[in-house]
Amino acid sequence: MDLLGKIRMQKKEAENPPPQGPVFWIETADSVSRHYQFESDGQLSVKVLDDSRPVVHRMVESFLNKFFPSGYPYSVNEGYLRYTQFRALQHLSSATLSVLSTQSLLFAAGLRPTPAQATAVSWILKDGMQHVGKLICSNLGARMDSEPKRWRILADVLYDLGTGLEVLSPLCPHLFLEVAGLGNFAKGMAVVAARATRLPIYSSFAKEGNLSDLFAKGEAISTLFNVIGIGAGIQLASTVCSSMQGKLVVGPLLSVIHIYSVCEEMRAAPVNTLNPQRTAMIVAEFLKSGKISSPADLRYQEDLLFPGRLIEDAGSVKVGRALHNVVRPSNFHQLKEIFPEEKFLLNCGTRWTDMVLEHNATGEDALRGWLVAAYAADMEKSVHETSANVLGEAYERMNNVFSPFLSELQAKGWHTDQFLDGTGSRFGR
Repeated sequence: MDLLGKIRMQKKEAENPPPQGPVFWIETADSVSRHYQFESDGQLSVKVLDDSRPVVHRMVESFLNKFFPSGYPYSVNEGYLRYTQFRALQHLSSATLSVLSTQSLLFAAGLRPTPAQATAVSWILKDGMQHVGKLICSNLGARMDSEPKRWRILADVLYDLGTGLEVLSPLCPHLFLEVAGLGNFAKGMAVVAARATRLPIYSSFAKEGNLSDLFAKGEAISTLFNVIGIGAGIQLASTVCSSMQGKLVVGPLLSVIHIYSVCEEMRAAPVNTLNPQRTAMIVAEFLKSGKISSPADLRYQEDLLFPGRLIEDAGSVKVGRALHNVVRPSNFHQLKEIFPEEKFLLNCGTRWTDMVLEHNATGEDALRGWLVAAYAADMEKSVHETSANVLGEAYERMNNVFSPFLSELQAKGWHTDQFLDGTGSRFGR
């Protein structure tokens, strides 16, 4: 071939390059060889070529892949493992207790000296009470957003109360409909509260926007241990709990384990939204030490059952009361002059400081108001008087520290775009 022919061939190859094979490579790590390849649609496929690890290690990895989020433990926030452990124990004890309650209900229904038709009607009415409970509890959704941990615990307390009534139903078969209906009413409220609080709890662990993965794996854990619990319940129902005396011993024990587990679950969850209790705790620590705790650090300090307590070091702020109960018309304009551009009003009383927020107030607005109230309360201890001058000086102190305070707060992982005060009253202008 002459030189001209070679040049033409090279030019043709440059214009029409030969098709390239798939891009792939092989990696070996921890005694596992994997084949990685980019597919035509850009997706990366992984295939295990050789796995010389012990069987136990492979089983553990398989379990983690099925029941824990992808990328665990780096894809979730601190506390997820402890939360999952107690969630498993909670569902195990709950499912076991449910088997015992079902057995008791069937036994109680069989003792009723009524025709089959009447028994069927009674059973339908009993189930209808659960729907009534769901409708009533659905009106409390805003409060559940503000205090998801508290309502999650209350949900399980209600569930155990309803289950307990079902377990006791054979003791009063003539009141089967009343006892079983009341039990189902409590369980209906519990179901709504548990489902409504599930999302904010899962959101607190979603570190990489992997909320769906967290939800799916959490439901897988629940399903697995519910099945185990049902098996344990069947075994107990046919042995120890075949008599009423056995149920009266085992039932309360399972209920205690159930409630303890859900309390530990909630303590492990690092909820990062601002509500009255968490805001007060953040402000109190900031004024005392100049530091700000992360959601993971603050979680074990939260009062899960009585979150509405006033914190003196944070100014004893009470938020959510109606404006007309907090501010008299005569001093409304005076307070607005002190905080002209703010979306909150403060009224210092003898026992606490009331804060009322505007409808569109955010978490940042609530933090600003809380800091002013805390500084004012601290200053009142030395001057022994409450006046507009104290509030004005406290407002200046707040403005001097707020920017670095907010930056540090957000760097710690707190969400300041919203303030969840439940059903608290707000005002508009």
